[in-house]
Amino acid sequence: MRHKATRMIRHTASALLLAVSPALAEDGPVGQHAAVNGMQMYYEVSGAGEPLIVLHGAYMSIPSMGQIIPMLAETHRVYALEFQGHGRTEDIDRPITYPALADDVAAFMEAVELPQADVFGYSMGAAAALQLAIRHPEKTDRLALASAAFDETGWQEAFRDFIPRMSPDMLADTPIAEEWRQLAPNPDGFADLAKKLIELEKQPMHWKDEVKALDLPVLIIAGDADVVTLEHSVAMFRLLGGGGMGDMGRPLPESRLAIMPATSHTAVINQPDMLMSFIEPFLGGKTPKGMWD
Repeated sequence: MRHKATRMIRHTASALLLAVSPALAEDGPVGQHAAVNGMQMYYEVSGAGEPLIVLHGAYMSIPSMGQIIPMLAETHRVYALEFQGHGRTEDIDRPITYPALADDVAAFMEAVELPQADVFGYSMGAAAALQLAIRHPEKTDRLALASAAFDETGWQEAFRDFIPRMSPDMLADTPIAEEWRQLAPNPDGFADLAKKLIELEKQPMHWKDEVKALDLPVLIIAGDADVVTLEHSVAMFRLLGGGGMGDMGRPLPESRLAIMPATSHTAVINQPDMLMSFIEPFLGGKTPKGMWD
C-alpha cells in the first residue's frame, strides 16, 4: 500500500533528523503565521520526529486543546494549526466548510514545504482531517480522529434537534466567547464567526463512499456519551475494514476503534493520557500481541 513505502522513507529521514539535532525535541513551541488562501494562518511547531498536524475543534485554539499537543511533541514534530477565525488566525469573507478547512490545511502544508504528515483532529478538526484525506490523499499518512462523523445522521438525535435552535446570542456571554476574544485579531468578530459555525452544522456530509475508498490507516476515537453515536463510530470502523474477528490467522486491519468510557464530547480532549495511550501506538504501527502472534 502507498502509505507503507512513504512511511518508511519518512521514518528514516526523521531518525536522521533526531540524530543530528537532538535539541529539537526539547524546544518549546514556535509560533508564526503562514499565508494560506487569503489569510494569515497562525501555527506553532514543537518537538522532533515524524511530522504530525494537530487540528482543533470549533471555537477552540491551540491552548484550548490542552496537554495533548505538548505530549505528542515528545515524540513527533508537531504542527498545531489555528483555523479561519480561530485563535490568532484572522477571519476572512468566506463561509467555513469542511472542504475549505481541508484545503486550508493542504495549502498550509505547501507553504511550509511539508509534503506529507500524520494528522490528529478533534471534533471539527477531525472532520477537516477526514476531508483532507479524501481531497488530498497524497498529503496524509495516518489519521487519528476524535469525535468524527462522515454523515450528519451520525450525530446524536439530541444534537440534531438542537441545531435549528442555535444562535450566536446563546454563546455571546459564555466562557467559550470570552476565551476566543483573548486571542482573536478582531475581538468584536465573535458573532460573525458563530454564524458561520452554526451554518457549518447544517451542511450535509454524506461521505460514506469516500471513507470506504480511503487507502490509509485511521484511528477512530469517541466518547461513550459523545456527540457522535456509538453505532456511527462502529459503522465508520467497518467501512475501513475493521470489526472482524482476530486470532484467525489473518493480520488485523490497520484502522482501529477506541471508545473512551464515561466521556462526553467536551471531555474527550480533557483526557490526554488516555488519548496518548490510543494515538501513540497507532502512529507507531504497534499492535497488541495475542496468544497466536
